[in-house]
Amino acid sequence: MSERSGMGDVEYTYTRGMDDEAVARRLADAETGVLALAAGDDAYAIPVAFHRDDDRVYFRLAIHAGSEKAAYLESTARAALVVYDTEPPDDSWSIVLRGPISPAERDLDDAAINALFTPLRVFDEAIEAVEPTIYELAVETVTGRTT
Repeated sequence: MSERSGMGDVEYTYTRGMDDEAVARRLADAETGVLALAAGDDAYAIPVAFHRDDDRVYFRLAIHAGSEKAAYLESTARAALVVYDTEPPDDSWSIVLRGPISPAERDLDDAAINALFTPLRVFDEAIEAVEPTIYELAVETVTGRTT
């Protein structure tokens, strides 16, 4: 439901919290989100493919020596994953999962990685220079909102 304020033409939409069942349903269908990392007071966010397994979220990241992403991963104690969708006109939602991030203890071979994640996006790097690395976020908090 959208409303206009008395202050011009700014429109507002009411949101409400999502229950655990709604969060689980949305996350079951989601494959991508935005991973937010930090170094001191400097933020860094990247689009990522992910796989959720109970209270863990796994990311397959392309890491190369000296990369900005690697530096932020190393300096971030608690990360946030934002998963969202907007389905106009009235159905939009977002979920934020937060917790410590670290290299995964779970060892996956190439076949398992390909089964769990969308294809790895490589930008300016030579494929031979990119090492797919699995990271995990240990989910401590989950917040979901919907319209």
